[in-house]
Amino acid sequence: MSTGAGIDYSAWDHVYVSDDEDVTSPHVDTQSLYRMRHRARLERMVAFQQRGEELENNISECKRLLELKKVQAEVKKLKKDEKSFQKMIEEYRREEKKQPWDVDSISKDGFSKSVLNIKPVTKEETEKEKVEKHKTFVEKYAKEIKHFGMLRRWDDSQKYLSDGPHLVCEETANCLVVICIDFQIDEKPALMEQVAHQAIVMQFILDLARTLKVDARGCFREFFSKIKTADKPYLDEFDQELGLLKDRIRRCARARVENTVKELEEEERQMRRGPGGLDPLEVYQSLPKEVQKGFDEKNIQLLQEAMSKLGVEEGKYHLRRCIDSGLWVPQSGDSDDEDEEDDS
Repeated sequence: MSTGAGIDYSAWDHVYVSDDEDVTSPHVDTQSLYRMRHRARLERMVAFQQRGEELENNISECKRLLELKKVQAEVKKLKKDEKSFQKMIEEYRREEKKQPWDVDSISKDGFSKSVLNIKPVTKEETEKEKVEKHKTFVEKYAKEIKHFGMLRRWDDSQKYLSDGPHLVCEETANCLVVICIDFQIDEKPALMEQVAHQAIVMQFILDLARTLKVDARGCFREFFSKIKTADKPYLDEFDQELGLLKDRIRRCARARVENTVKELEEEERQMRRGPGGLDPLEVYQSLPKEVQKGFDEKNIQLLQEAMSKLGVEEGKYHLRRCIDSGLWVPQSGDSDDEDEEDDS
């Protein structure tokens, strides 16, 4: 109903509003209906709860992915920074290698001993003086040099040279090489390779001293510090020099063996020489077969017959060679000319 003042809601004053559960049909079991509706509400609540958990899981996964992306971005940034830092280090090392080293930049505290890096001014030694110096040094320190040649660890070698800095010299390096050759000749390749390694160690120390223009006894610690933390190119250079030294030692050992065999053969040949300075073996091999047969059978008659078959000049030639080599000994009291004439 409508009035000039507005809508009249009085007709709704006595309307009864009830819960759905109160509206049931007399043909419906009210309790069962209530239980069914309650179970439906519970199922909806469980479904809403599961959906909420799924949403929370999705949110957590999104957060995890975001964190992972942040970590990956940070790792990528760190790798980039690492590459930049590595380039800076390499550039620094290149610049450092371009500049000559001096004593102040490489000197470090060692053990209890110190050696001044002052190269004494000495006159140039003659070859004879060098040989005599080497011989005297080796005779005096042969045992210590061989002990150093058997060391395997860097620290042991450094400690041994610190206790005996007089071993840091050319004489030690040369003596180590000689020891290597002796081991190779004696067919002991493992010992040869071990001592060769120490010979290269000494050679690298001496090369470093020449580069720095200092006494080698004052810079060997720098070598060991460098070799223990060296990069691959430096270690490859060390291994390459070691391989070259081993090859030279093997060649030298073979040459020494061959020379020794030749010397023994020559010595034996000299001992065989007859009164005229000829080798009886060489003379025998140059004789005709029939004459050789006479010497083999030690038959004088057969020898005379064989000689008589030769020409006069050829017979004299072979007879003279047999006498000079000692294959034929003329009768005492007879001259060589008489012997030649009789045989002719």
